[in-house]
Amino acid sequence: MTNSSRVKANANTAKKGTEPFFHIGSDVKLLATLALLVLTTTGAITASAADSAFEKLADDYIEGLARISPVGATAIGDHSADERLDDVDSAARAGTRKTFLDYRATLASIDRNELSRANQIDAEILHNEIESTLFRLDTLEEWAWNPVDYVRLSGNAIYGLLARDFAPIEQRLDNVAARLEQLPRFLEQARASLQPERVPKIHAETAIQQNPGLSSIIETMILPQMDALPAATRSRLEVAIEIARDAIAEHQTWLEEELLPRAAGDFRIGADLYDQKLAFALNSPMSRKEIKLLAESEYQLVRKQMYEIAKQVYAGMHPHTAFPDDPDEAYKQVIIRAALEQAYRHTPPRDGIVDVARQYLQQATDFVVEHNIVTMPEDPVEIIVMPEFQRGVTVAYLDPPGPLDDGQKAFYAVAPLPADWTDEQVRSFLREYNLLSMQDLTIHEGIPGHYLQIALSNRYPSALRSVLWSGPFVEGWAVYAERVMVDEGYLDHDPLMHLINLKWYLRAVTNAIIDSAIHVDGMTRDQAMQLMIEGGFQEEREAAGKWVRAQLTSAQLSTYFVGYQEHVTMRADVEDAWGDEFTLRRYHDQALSYGSPPVKFVRALILNEDIPLSTD
Repeated sequence: MTNSSRVKANANTAKKGTEPFFHIGSDVKLLATLALLVLTTTGAITASAADSAFEKLADDYIEGLARISPVGATAIGDHSADERLDDVDSAARAGTRKTFLDYRATLASIDRNELSRANQIDAEILHNEIESTLFRLDTLEEWAWNPVDYVRLSGNAIYGLLARDFAPIEQRLDNVAARLEQLPRFLEQARASLQPERVPKIHAETAIQQNPGLSSIIETMILPQMDALPAATRSRLEVAIEIARDAIAEHQTWLEEELLPRAAGDFRIGADLYDQKLAFALNSPMSRKEIKLLAESEYQLVRKQMYEIAKQVYAGMHPHTAFPDDPDEAYKQVIIRAALEQAYRHTPPRDGIVDVARQYLQQATDFVVEHNIVTMPEDPVEIIVMPEFQRGVTVAYLDPPGPLDDGQKAFYAVAPLPADWTDEQVRSFLREYNLLSMQDLTIHEGIPGHYLQIALSNRYPSALRSVLWSGPFVEGWAVYAERVMVDEGYLDHDPLMHLINLKWYLRAVTNAIIDSAIHVDGMTRDQAMQLMIEGGFQEEREAAGKWVRAQLTSAQLSTYFVGYQEHVTMRADVEDAWGDEFTLRRYHDQALSYGSPPVKFVRALILNEDIPLSTD
């Protein structure tokens, strides 16, 4: 499936000053196409040779994804290779490298100054992806030291075929059988690629934890549907399941008995690799040092704001309190903690988090509509228990349908509490994810956060831009969405909700601080826990989970803070430019109408500035 075969392609011919702003609605793709056809017919848009060359390259890139990673293609909604499981050996890596070097050469031959504004942005995004892919292959070499990637890829290979009804179940299960049959080969290639002496212990431990998740997919998602299959399909699938079970068991034994005892790698990637990875992840002008300075400044500012709100909450409990004019930090800490304790009194049931999230999603939806904050999409969304093979890194995530999978569900996935946790660990977790925090989490993952933003983003008429979405744009928007809801009076301007929201934003700030501090500066677990628990008011279970996540990932934890800062700065500048014509609905609809590129490009489009082009 190519750009040109979908509505997404045609907007890429817009010239400077004419990039279309599409009001989001159920017929947006048809309206966009008709509008562009009219412009083309009347001569208002003329595609340049550079545009034609770039659009061919974009088509080639989208088409090539199924050859490079069939599982990745399934995830974005290209089902042309659903029966194949990725090759992950040295030959496959060499083939990917050659493909991306060819993409690089072709893109370098195109004069980006001659492209339309829309294509200039897509070319910049593609350039960043090409260089990032080559960096991951040849410099970061995560394929040699991260066993978690292979576990997740094998899990997604099956989960991606079953989670959504994009084709008849018989067809999808036939492809499931094909991929299960290939699982022994895939896992053998993974083991041959991994170099135990380079594998960090935490990565080996996490792979051991997640690998059995594929068996749980078989039990919960495949077996319940087999009765409806024709005999031939069922017979093949039964054999494939046994092949897969044996392969999973063999891999588990290898992880536990071969990899873990020999795992000797350092999870800290160091300054050079971190800076390169961060630059690709952010695609932003902000450097590591600039992020650190800004985050440290925000850390002090947010704690000051939390104290002022906490005084309101505390005075409500103790109305005769006389607060000192110049309190020290220890006094502020006590008042903030005392106020937060009021939120911690109200926690969801241990087994009721999904039900709470479902209720709050509807509540947030009603508020957004009532207050005219942003256009509401009608795309389906379902709250689910997080699949086992995805657990151990984050508490919740939004799993949207692929941008080429029209009309399919998004999943707001929430992790259940581990069965082996002690009562004290459960208490710690539920205090952190108290009912007000669940409100904030649901805003972030759902409405008007990830679900809403990505649903609107996927309507932008460029498959390339939809596939290569920007992490800082998406994560920054979700943090920004939390603040918008509080500013607009969600929960009747409850100061305790405001305090919890500030605590969550402080989490984004400390995320950015520990991200580089751990991987570059050697921050220890005790130092990180001190900052998160005492400085950021996080509960022990949240901080402990974030320490694990920070070890497993690098550069990703900074995307929330950087993206939020870019969104806030962009909105302030647009408010100044629009003056009395600024409304939240108008601004949000326009900001989300360009897909999910880096914020710097959205800013250029809204304010009609030059598109920032890379120099290399």
